[in-house]
Amino acid sequence: MQLIKNERASKIIFIAGILFCLLPFVDPPIALLLGILLSQVNGLPFARHHAKLVKILLQISVVGLGFGMNLFEAAKAGKEGFLFTIATIALTFLVGIFLGRLFKIDKKIAYLISTGTAICGGSAIAAVSPVIGAKPEQISVSLGTVFILNSVALLIFPFIGHLFDLSQPQFGLWAAIAIHDTSSVVGAAAKYGTEALQIATTVKLERALWIIPLSFITAWAFRNKNSKINIPYFIFFFVGAMALNTFLPQFHSTGQIILLIARKGLTVTLFLIGSGLTAATLKAVGIKPLLLGIILWVLISVCSLLVILASA
Repeated sequence: MQLIKNERASKIIFIAGILFCLLPFVDPPIALLLGILLSQVNGLPFARHHAKLVKILLQISVVGLGFGMNLFEAAKAGKEGFLFTIATIALTFLVGIFLGRLFKIDKKIAYLISTGTAICGGSAIAAVSPVIGAKPEQISVSLGTVFILNSVALLIFPFIGHLFDLSQPQFGLWAAIAIHDTSSVVGAAAKYGTEALQIATTVKLERALWIIPLSFITAWAFRNKNSKINIPYFIFFFVGAMALNTFLPQFHSTGQIILLIARKGLTVTLFLIGSGLTAATLKAVGIKPLLLGIILWVLISVCSLLVILASA
């Protein structure tokens, strides 16, 4: 229920929330949660421009993330885990689509949760959501589910790794496959060891490249029967950003600044998305999307761990 009725005060609080998200210690999960909480008492100022702003900022942020990737490193990353990556992505999507229909979850929400679980969490959802024309509340539910599980994984994966006596290469591969976001993958692997961090990062880079073919497949799958496929042109800019980062060493310092801005842009985007998740929307969504995310996450975590242990 909205408690702040004054329109001017509501707008000031909303803008203050955005500025708060620009602070260095505010990460995406905090921004999303802040947006959700603020929407319950502050409503949604600038509602007329909200959806368009979210879409544009998402695309810009995704392009900016490309300045943190190297084409050659990504191409060489995780060679031994290539087939493993394909298998886990396919399994996640098949099960996700099946469970989405079984639980009668909104088609786009189920697809976004499956995408985030299969590839690279928030970045994949951010890349695919404008392609399928997802609404802010659909994006928010999907990102919220992924980020909750990311936070849990960051805390428990190193403990589980030591519990099963995983080597650093084993843990690095497992983290890259089973943890959604690159940031959480790096965080968990860094706690485990230097070698685990190196392997986890390279495998995750390879996995993140699947955003590109997935976006084209998604554009085709979600097209209207009476219209042409809308090509996600911003993906080309994403590839261009990686190319600049790879072939122009003199651009690295500038690229790192752009990358930092892009990460903050994604954080602000999540605040905006969260702010659109009103009490009425939360009530309508229910627990099913979260249940879907948990099942997919547990499935991919357990299956990948068993395969890694069996191949030791």
